[in-house]
Amino acid sequence: MKVMLMSAVALCGSMLAPAAWSKEDPAAGEKLYSVHCVACHGANRAGVPPTFPALTDVSKRLDAAQIKEKIRKGGGLMPPFAQLSSQEIDDLAAYLAK
Repeated sequence: MKVMLMSAVALCGSMLAPAAWSKEDPAAGEKLYSVHCVACHGANRAGVPPTFPALTDVSKRLDAAQIKEKIRKGGGLMPPFAQLSSQEIDDLAAYLAK
């Protein structure tokens, strides 16, 4: 009985794991950008240099981890966006990288 219960728990866990994991979604990131970033960086991501940098080629200057860290913690005039979930930050970073 114990072996059957452990097998059932393992099977359920393996079935639920893929549903909990999600790929980056640039379309969702675009929506997040329009809510959280447009005011400073503009709808076309051109920014207002030097105060608000352009984000059109941010992936050439920063790698994915650095972009996510900047979103999460902010820096300079940029406020931190700690209220965003890890998935939202992944989505936003994916949008900025395209």
